[in-house]
Amino acid sequence: MTTYRRGAVLLLRYPDSNLITYKKRPALLIQNEAVATGIPQWIVAMITSNLARTGETRVLIRKSSPAGQAMKLLTDSVIVADNIATIHESAIDKILGYCPCMPEVDMALRKALCL
Repeated sequence: MTTYRRGAVLLLRYPDSNLITYKKRPALLIQNEAVATGIPQWIVAMITSNLARTGETRVLIRKSSPAGQAMKLLTDSVIVADNIATIHESAIDKILGYCPCMPEVDMALRKALCL
């Protein structure tokens, strides 16, 4: 089992809501890596280039910003904290970069999950 760090931006097969089909896309690892589950799976949040998807549970990242560059994004993107999934390690293609704005993501997750 590979160890990933929270905040990693991963290129992976992100499941559609039907849990049958998927789209290869970047996603943000939001799971605490210190939690040893013993299962080769990770909790991630979707990253989309659809900029119409905005709101208090979402974090806009501009490609040209320091965060966008650290995350190695190809386009302006939105981290969608209200669209999370548990993915098996085999769905991960590679690490693209790391998200330096986890406090904003944490705030969006709190709002999405009512924490």
